[in-house]
Amino acid sequence: MAFIDYYKVLEIDKTANEAQIKKAYRKLARKYHPDVNPNDEEAKKKFQQINEANEVLSDPEKRKKYDTYGENWQHADAYEEAKKRGTHQNTQGFGGSGAYQQYSSSDFGGEDFSDFFSSMFGGASGRSQYQSTKFRGQDVNATLQLTDKDVYTAQKQILTINDKKIRITIPAGVENGQTIKIKGHGGEGVNGGPKGDLYITFNITPDMRFKRVGADLYTEQTIDLFTAVLGGSVTVDTFTDKVKLTVKAGTQSGTKVRLKGKGFPVYKKEGEFGNLYITYTVEIPSNLTDEQRELFVKLSKTV
Repeated sequence: MAFIDYYKVLEIDKTANEAQIKKAYRKLARKYHPDVNPNDEEAKKKFQQINEANEVLSDPEKRKKYDTYGENWQHADAYEEAKKRGTHQNTQGFGGSGAYQQYSSSDFGGEDFSDFFSSMFGGASGRSQYQSTKFRGQDVNATLQLTDKDVYTAQKQILTINDKKIRITIPAGVENGQTIKIKGHGGEGVNGGPKGDLYITFNITPDMRFKRVGADLYTEQTIDLFTAVLGGSVTVDTFTDKVKLTVKAGTQSGTKVRLKGKGFPVYKKEGEFGNLYITYTVEIPSNLTDEQRELFVKLSKTV
């Protein structure tokens, strides 16, 4: 996998702070978002790189490893462990009397870490020991743009990751911002090590008719004053169809009713659904005629 300079991807300096990283990410994400650039493969690739760069640089721990080890940052823990083993085995060669010294890539003038391990472990045997060490492959982060309608039912998607097509099944009910792991579909391992994992984060565009909270849906329904006072019926939208409801006489504005099982699918629980909560808003008539106003005046004197 070719090395990607995450700072160049986000068009920022290496001294950028958290706020600058966030600002740069939002600006570029809007510019290269697939919805803004439909059928543009280059924009799609750029968008994926932007998300990957933000994933690393916005995490202080990951950023520290990236700044220290560059393209080898995901193997940082293994490098550190190897350094410790080498130092403990060769204490006399590193300052005598068992002194322990910290090193970073800059201490070696940019040379490959394998050269460092070679000198640390001792010639060809050191290289052999390093080359036989198995490293886990790099994790891959991807963002998938969907709508509430898309994730109301389970669906199959084909993703292209590292020029390979991967068929996945997305369970119904995934939420905005949720990340799922596809084990073993990340980067190739080193020296026969296991593959990394694929992490998919979902950006869900909401259905503007409803507010979604988990598997429950919330909406508002306007009813006229006469229906609220005298009672009647009203037809409301659910996510999939329309339902006719009976409105009780004397219904107040703000009254809530629950439609059981008319919400969103519960994630990974087939056949289970949340509820739909409807809040009534009573519409007060305006622009009354003189006759209508007079009737309201008469009515007010009787209550």
